[in-house]
Amino acid sequence: MRENKYTPEDLKAMQAWSLERKIQVTQTRLIEWYQKFEGKVYVSFSGGKDSTVLLHIARQLYPDIQAVFVDTGLEYPEIREFVKTFDNVTWLKPEMNFREVVTKYGYPMISKEASRYILVARRCPNGKTAMKFNANNPHDAKYGGRYSVVKWNKLTDSEIPISHKCCDVMKKKPIKKYEKASGNKAILAIMATESNLRKNAWMANGCNAFDAKRPTSQPMSFWTEQDVLEYLRRYKVPYASVYGDIVEENGKLRTTGCQRTGCVFCGFGAHLEKEPTRFQRLKETHPKLYNYCLNGGEYDDEGLWKPTKDGLGMRHVFDELNRLYGDGFIKYEQGGEE
Repeated sequence: MRENKYTPEDLKAMQAWSLERKIQVTQTRLIEWYQKFEGKVYVSFSGGKDSTVLLHIARQLYPDIQAVFVDTGLEYPEIREFVKTFDNVTWLKPEMNFREVVTKYGYPMISKEASRYILVARRCPNGKTAMKFNANNPHDAKYGGRYSVVKWNKLTDSEIPISHKCCDVMKKKPIKKYEKASGNKAILAIMATESNLRKNAWMANGCNAFDAKRPTSQPMSFWTEQDVLEYLRRYKVPYASVYGDIVEENGKLRTTGCQRTGCVFCGFGAHLEKEPTRFQRLKETHPKLYNYCLNGGEYDDEGLWKPTKDGLGMRHVFDELNRLYGDGFIKYEQGGEE
């Protein structure tokens, strides 16, 4: 087994660097990547604050560097309008829309890892993955705690199909097709703090994964969200209006609008959020999207809940999860009102 390039202590030390030093190191990693592939690279640009900072830094070095935006149809309208203000951006479209993906595979709920386990366990109820949902399985005894999937065993035979496939179909597949056609290598605004999976990937490969099966550069891996907000504020970089203003509160920066601008209807991590949750905010800021998200839905011939043309039916999904895991597991109405 190959040894990691870095340790958790290395990451902590780098995260403690000044913003100026982080910018310098990020620039160095970008230059290394650009030169290695002789300019056949691109910035993955979502229109969110992280990739906005990355593109700003990259275009200070290489003004004509390509940016790529995957137009999934799940972005906030303000994000799409913001992306339109940039030149030299390639727009990609997935082959299926969100409703079609959910109808075929299931709803993106809990987390990518848990939803993947749930989908596989439903398809192969006697397989190794299904056994991980058994409270006495060796996997849970070894890993347990926050990495345990046993708590989600109620969803393996629920009327609500759960799946991780949304990201694969709507984001990864169009990007893979683009990379194959263009030969360009990705530069991503991913930070190690976002998940243990990303942290482990950084420790194994560093910022520039030259030797990975899919080579990618993640030159902001050691940044934090506070760094991103400070960069936007200090250098007066325009960002999507959906975030609101950047303000300082109790010594920390935050946005007055959305905290995250991923896919609007994504349920990954929704059960972990403090109020107001993403769906509570959506009700206030984008009521039409909120109504489409919650309304609609029906049972198919096999008794599984699926979206309909008039809505995704996620109200029923949330209510079922709240029934299984307790009231307030997922908060989607202001004040808990129906």
